Amino acid sequence: MNKKAFAVLVASMFISMLGMGIVSPFLPIYANTLGASKLQVGLIQAGFNITGIGTLLFVGRLSDRLGRKAFLSSGLAILAGSTVGLMFARNPIQLILWRLVQGLGASAHLPIAQAYLGDITPEGSEGKWMGYFNAVLFAGMGAGPLVGGVITDAFSIQAAFLFMIVLNVLALIATLIFLREMPRKVATRENRAFFAPLKSTIMRGVLSYRMTAGIGTSSLMAFVPLFAGLKLGLSASLIGILLAARSPISVVQSYTGRLADRWNRRSMVIWGGIASIIAVALLPLSGAFWTLLTAYICITLGQAVGIPASNAYVVHEGRVFGMGTSMTMFMMAMHVGNGVGPVILGSIADWLGLESAFYAAAVCMTAGVILFASMVRSSSARQAAGAFES
Repeated sequence: MNKKAFAVLVASMFISMLGMGIVSPFLPIYANTLGASKLQVGLIQAGFNITGIGTLLFVGRLSDRLGRKAFLSSGLAILAGSTVGLMFARNPIQLILWRLVQGLGASAHLPIAQAYLGDITPEGSEGKWMGYFNAVLFAGMGAGPLVGGVITDAFSIQAAFLFMIVLNVLALIATLIFLREMPRKVATRENRAFFAPLKSTIMRGVLSYRMTAGIGTSSLMAFVPLFAGLKLGLSASLIGILLAARSPISVVQSYTGRLADRWNRRSMVIWGGIASIIAVALLPLSGAFWTLLTAYICITLGQAVGIPASNAYVVHEGRVFGMGTSMTMFMMAMHVGNGVGPVILGSIADWLGLESAFYAAAVCMTAGVILFASMVRSSSARQAAGAFES
C-alpha cells in the first residue's frame, strides 16, 4: 500500500465530504422555506443522483483508460461551482437544477477516488483499506451537518454554502498538487464492456444490496431533517448534532473493514442490513431527540458493518472487470437508490404522511438484503475472499 497516496486521497475526500455534509441535510428545510412540496424536496435530493447515473455510465471506463486524477480534479471543480448556484437559488426549480449539476461533480469524484484506492490496495486487504476509507468518508459526511447546523443558526444557510465552496476548493488544490497518477487495474479484453461485471453473481448481489441501502439513506437525508424539524420542533443545531452522530460511529468501519478480511463478508452484509432495516422502521416512532438519535445511531452501525464488506467484494471483482468500471457500477447502484428513493418516498409522504416514507424505505431495504443473500452464496463468498481463506 502506498500510504502517502492513501493519506492525500482520504484527506481530500474528508474535506470534500465535510463540505457536502454541511449543506445537504439542510436543503430540505431550505427548500421548504422556498415553498417546495414534499415531492419537490424528494426531487432536490434525487437530482444529485439522477445526473450521476448517466455520468457513471462512462466515467469509470474512461478513468481506466485515461487516468484517475483528471476526473478527481474536474469533479471537485464542478462541486464548487454548483454550490455557488445553490447559494443564489431563489425557488425550488433552481435548487433542483443546481443539484443536477452537483451530481455530475460527485459522480466524477467519489467513485473514481474509490477506484484509485482499489488500484493501490494489496490483495487480501480489501476490507481493511476500504474500511479506513469509508471511516474517513462517513466521518466527513457526519461532521458536516454539525458544522452546517452551527453556521446556519449563527449566520445563515448562505454562509454554510460559502463554507462548502471554500472546502471544495481546498480539496481541489490538494488533489492537483499532491496526488499523482498511479498504475491502474484494468479489465481484460473480454471484460471491458461496462455491464461485464453483471456476469458475476457476486456483483449482482452486492449491487442489489447497495441500491436498496441507497433508498434507505435517501430517506434519512431527505426526511429525517423534516421529521425532526416539523414533528419534533428541533433547531438546526440539534438536527446537525443528530446527523453528525454518523461521524464517530462511522469510524467503526476502520475495524469492521479489517473484520471483513477475516470473517464471513456475506454474513456481515446480511446482519448489518437487518440492523439498519429495524432501526429505519422504528424511527417514525421517535417522540423526542434522544429516541430519534438512538434510531439514527443504530442505522449507522448497521451500515458500518455491511458497507465495508460489500466494498471488499467490489475491489475483488474490480481486478477482473476493471477497477474504475466496477466501482462506478457500485456507485451507480447507490445513485439509483438515492435518486429513485426520494421521489418515490416523497410521493408516498405527500399521500400517506411523512412517517410512511420510513416504512416504505424499510420494505425496500428488506428486498435488497433478500436478493443479496440469494445471489451471494457462501461458496461464492468464500471464493471472493480467497485471499484470506486460501
